[in-house]
Amino acid sequence: MMRAIRYNRTGPAAEVLELADVQLPEPGRGEVRVRLYASGVNPHDTKGRSGWTGRGVPEEGVVPHSDGAGVIEAAGAEVSQARIGTRVYVLGAQAQGTAADYVCLPSEQALHLPKTFGFAEGACLGVPTFTAWLAVLADGPVTGQTILVQGGGGAVGRVVVELAMRSGARVIATAGSEASRAVARAKGAEIVLDRHSDDIAAAVLEATQGHGAQRIVEVDFGANAAIDIAALAPHGTLAAYSSSSERMPILDYYAFARKSARLDFVQGALLSPAQLASASASIGAFIAAGLLRPDVAEIFPLEQTARAHEAVEKGATANIVVCLKDPT
Repeated sequence: MMRAIRYNRTGPAAEVLELADVQLPEPGRGEVRVRLYASGVNPHDTKGRSGWTGRGVPEEGVVPHSDGAGVIEAAGAEVSQARIGTRVYVLGAQAQGTAADYVCLPSEQALHLPKTFGFAEGACLGVPTFTAWLAVLADGPVTGQTILVQGGGGAVGRVVVELAMRSGARVIATAGSEASRAVARAKGAEIVLDRHSDDIAAAVLEATQGHGAQRIVEVDFGANAAIDIAALAPHGTLAAYSSSSERMPILDYYAFARKSARLDFVQGALLSPAQLASASASIGAFIAAGLLRPDVAEIFPLEQTARAHEAVEKGATANIVVCLKDPT
């Protein structure tokens, strides 16, 4: 048996999240079992638990969280036994997720975690980093491009800023608070705008001699679509990973069509096999070179997972982690 946080219905975290003893999972063909030391909490975890996404809850309930870090303890058929004992961070561990002592998942979704990274940091790499990679680099090099990052101080946005800057792009970022704007500057944004008071589209056009940004990475598509189309260069790409203000936004088709714009909707836990392989190699290279390290805002014990969810819902800009085991 093992400990796990589980919910059997959607609702407020304090009302539906429960600590339970559940069966220890066994790795299937192509899978590994990871002894988890830390579990990352992302906004899509809290939205799923709250019912915001509109998804139902399966009869067996849900163990939340798709990101985590730990040590491979067992390997299923067709997986090298040499993987046992290696430190890893995990991505896409759903529907039975990482808010538990152990998780089983496909071997390729358990990725090497250097010893220079703590498990709490490793638990923050999954969704934020892979979402950022999809939004910035999935289409190829961005050297010389101007990229507008909406929400450049958030858990995903700060990684977007850093990856774009490290990849040779010029970054313009927006953020709602001075603290978040400071983060965006520290991560490499050349221009940082106040999303509440600045005319973002005008500032982007001025900074690009009227051309616009070749790529925009968007945290709130429904709220910012009008700004984005005004700021986007002809034949540019708008990569959106969330639309929290408007779950079903109205799309001005011809505004985007007149610019021959490309719309990408990206989710860091939903990659094709080819994307996963490319992203893993690229992100691994950034990590190995010391060019990428996540920020941890707060750590909660497993028994306080509800508080961790509440911290995310209150707008924590850096990553929230649930600690499952003392790594010593």
